[in-house]
Amino acid sequence: MYEVRHVLARKGEQVFQIGPAESVYRALEILAEHDIGALAVVDEGRLIGIFSERDYARKVVLHGLTSRQTMVRELMSPDPVTVGPDTPIESCMTLMTERRIRHLPVLSEGRLTGLVSIGDIVKMLLAEREGLIEELQGYIGGKT
Repeated sequence: MYEVRHVLARKGEQVFQIGPAESVYRALEILAEHDIGALAVVDEGRLIGIFSERDYARKVVLHGLTSRQTMVRELMSPDPVTVGPDTPIESCMTLMTERRIRHLPVLSEGRLTGLVSIGDIVKMLLAEREGLIEELQGYIGGKT
């Protein structure tokens, strides 16, 4: 059974982040530069929120705001749901589905060590299933 630590080992532990007082425009620049969908919002070393493309799409245009004058703190999703490195990926999928979220920050001993997306989890679940299928085919074919 795979855990979050396995996802991070595959994708890396780099977490792109932004401060709450930065402009939404700057956040969008970082998202585009790294081809990612969300940023951890960190204030004084503490995770306080997530800023995602979804936050931008649903809150800027619909509320008549502009990305250059709006601060990340105004649009971020505060108090994000987090997981630890030992969390099974099936549990992540359940959390994401039930809470209707696409990103989970990973905390280890209170420190932000990663950020996993629904895409990361799906890739790992598929890899797990493919490995199981190969094992079963080997067993059935008498290769084990």
